[in-house]
Amino acid sequence: MRIRGRPPCGIGIGRRSSCRSECTAGTTPHVAIFRCRPTTSSASMCNMETETPAARSAPASREPGRQGNAGTPSRRTGMIWLLVLLAVLVALGWWLQRQLREQGSEQTRALETRLDQITRSNEQLRRDLDSLRSRDADAKAINQGIREELLAYNERSRALEDAVANLAEQHLGHRDAMALDEAEFILQLAGERLALFRDANGALAAYRLADSALAAAEDPLFANVRQTIAAEMRALEEAKPVQVRASLDDLVEIAAGLHALPLKKTIATPIADKRPLSRWREILARFVRINDDSAAPQLSTRNDELNRSLIAVDVHIAETMLLARDESGFKAALARVRGGVANAFDPDDVRVQATAATLDRLAAMPMAPALPQLGSALGELRNLRTTRALSRPTPAPIPNQGATP
Repeated sequence: MRIRGRPPCGIGIGRRSSCRSECTAGTTPHVAIFRCRPTTSSASMCNMETETPAARSAPASREPGRQGNAGTPSRRTGMIWLLVLLAVLVALGWWLQRQLREQGSEQTRALETRLDQITRSNEQLRRDLDSLRSRDADAKAINQGIREELLAYNERSRALEDAVANLAEQHLGHRDAMALDEAEFILQLAGERLALFRDANGALAAYRLADSALAAAEDPLFANVRQTIAAEMRALEEAKPVQVRASLDDLVEIAAGLHALPLKKTIATPIADKRPLSRWREILARFVRINDDSAAPQLSTRNDELNRSLIAVDVHIAETMLLARDESGFKAALARVRGGVANAFDPDDVRVQATAATLDRLAAMPMAPALPQLGSALGELRNLRTTRALSRPTPAPIPNQGATP
C-alpha cells in the first residue's frame, strides 16, 4: 500500500532527513517514504509512500523505490557541490576583499607618505615663500630708498643743468657782445682807412677780420650782417685793389731808383762869334742881351739833385692821383715824369730805358674803377646792437638792505 500526501511536519526541502524520521515513527509495520518537491508556494510538498513488508519483497513493487533511492544521492552531490561552490565563492570573495583591503592599505600608506611629502614640501615652500616675501619687502624698501635718492639726484642734476644753461647763456651773451664790439671797431677802421688813405687792400683785410669775428658768434641774427659785409667785400674786390697796389709798387720802385740813374752827358757850349759888332748892336747890347739856347739841354740850368727831386715829386703826385682814381691827373703826372727822365738821364743806359718802359706801361693801363662807398654793414650792425639792447629785459633793482619793509 502506497500513500502519497503531504508530510504532517510541513518541513521543506532543506529538512528532508528529519521529515523522514518523524513520519516513520509508529508501531505499524510499514515504510513511509516522503518525497519532497518544491512548489510555487512558500511551503514544500512531500509525497509519502507506505510499503508493507510483503510488498517490499515483490519485484514489481521495488523498481519505484530504487529509482527514488538513486535520485537522492545525486541531489546530495549537487547540494554538496553547491555548498562547495558557495564556500569557494565566499573564500574567493574573502580573498578578494582581503587583497583589495591590503591594496587599499598600501595605497593608503602610499597616499599618506605622499601626503606627508607634500605637506613637508608645502611647509618648505611656505618657509621659502616667507623668506622671499621678507626679501621682497627688503628689496622694496631698498628700491624705495634708491628711488628717492634717484629723484633727489634728478632734482640736483636739473638744477645743475639750469645753472649751466644760465652760465652758458651769459657766456654766449658776453661773447656775442664782444664779437659785436670787435666787428664794429674793425668796420669803422676799414671805412676810415679807405676814406683817408684810399687803401682798398687794407679795407678788404679789415672786412675779412670783421666777418671772422661775427662768425664766432652764436646768434643767428648776425647772418644778415655777414651777408652785407660779403657784398661790400665784393665791391672792394671789383675796385681792383691788386692792380692799384702793383701800380703803386712800380711807382715806389721808380722813385727809389731815381738816385741811381745816370745823368745825360753835358754838351759843349759853342764858341761865340768873334766878329766885330756894329755900332747899333753895341748900343743895343748895353740894354738887351740875346742868347741862343736851341742846342743846350732843357734842364741845363738846374742842379742835378733838384732835377731828381722834381721827378720824385711828380712820381708822388702820380701815386696820389692813382689812389684818388683820377685818370687825367695820373696821366699828366706820368707824362711829366716821363719827360723829366728823358731830359735828365742818359737814354742809352739800361736802367733809364727800363724806367721809361715802366712809365709807358702805366700810362697805357686803364684806370681802376672808383672805390665803393662803405658803411652799410656798420650801420646794420649798430641797428642790431640797438635792437638787442631794447629786447633784453631790464634787471630788477636790488633792494636796499637798510630800508625797512
